[in-house]
Amino acid sequence: MSIDKKIRTTSLYQMHLDAGAKMVPFAGYEMPVSYPLGIKKEHIHTREKAGLFDVSHMGQIRLVGKNAKRALESLVPVDIIDLPLMKLRYALFTNKDGGVMDDLMVTNLGDEDLFLVVNAACKEADFEHLQNSIGVECKVEFLEDVALLALQGPKAHEVLAEITPCTSEMTFMTAKQLVINGINCFITRSGYTGEDGFEISLPAKDAEDLAKLLLSNEEVEWVGLGARDSLRLEAGLSLYGHELDNDHSPVESSLNWALSKVRRTGGERQGGYLGDDIIMSHLNEGSESKVVGLQPEGRMPVRDGALIEDDLGNEVGKVTSGGFGPSLEKPIAIARVETHYLENQSKLFALVRGKKIAVEVVRLPFVKQNYYRG
Repeated sequence: MSIDKKIRTTSLYQMHLDAGAKMVPFAGYEMPVSYPLGIKKEHIHTREKAGLFDVSHMGQIRLVGKNAKRALESLVPVDIIDLPLMKLRYALFTNKDGGVMDDLMVTNLGDEDLFLVVNAACKEADFEHLQNSIGVECKVEFLEDVALLALQGPKAHEVLAEITPCTSEMTFMTAKQLVINGINCFITRSGYTGEDGFEISLPAKDAEDLAKLLLSNEEVEWVGLGARDSLRLEAGLSLYGHELDNDHSPVESSLNWALSKVRRTGGERQGGYLGDDIIMSHLNEGSESKVVGLQPEGRMPVRDGALIEDDLGNEVGKVTSGGFGPSLEKPIAIARVETHYLENQSKLFALVRGKKIAVEVVRLPFVKQNYYRG
């Protein structure tokens, strides 16, 4: 696999231009950040109806071979071996220091076939990591000429069921391989907005036809990366390079829930992945920092990178994601804060343009997640 370093476009680039999208460089691609509707209205539309996102910049990879499950499990602190057929699981590539190299979704297509979706900015490194680490145990195939569409929102299931009724039977984190209007589609009931919805992998050459079909429903509007970010922020979902990075373990990023019990201390297949000793130490003994939600006082947004101080002026953390929550009509933020100050319930402040803004630690997510679990 070789990814050209020059700016790339997805197969839906012309559709975005025709729809009046504002295009920006993102992860090596020219991507739509918003449309004439505007980020706030696109956000609300997704919360109330159905938003269509072009996420074809994401990496799609298949692992094929009888050792694929066991091989992948050596790279993630997650139960892959017992992942049921046509079910998804959230996973994390870790490094030798217990940090997170990327987060990904894994689907079991069959006993010898796994499908991965990885982050756009990490996909080349992820492919090389897989090839170098487990390439002798299974075939690592980077899928070229494919697209990925995300249909998200409370009306998404109705829209898709009109086209292919059997999708209404699906529940959160399940998958189906279907033919829609002659197009081979791999559909998962999943997404990155906190709403019910679907992600559809399909040949790039067919993406425009399917997008037009979905957009022909009056409930559906194009939604760009701007609203995708505010939606995931409200839903309390981690973003690689913000809440997740090479320098912090999943525990330090408050992702204990993603670490399978069978891979923890005393589990049937404990450890056996990069950084396992550090990660299990953090699980068992606690970590020096964790990721939490923050509710700033007032109306001024607290942006990524803002420092967090206690009332004595000690630096105790940093904002990893921040902005305005359109559904809540107020600013919200996620931050990495030293555990000691959280346990002591210290008064905390964010520094914004030299001004101290009081922030309250709150439970994530900010907006209830509405995944369909049946």
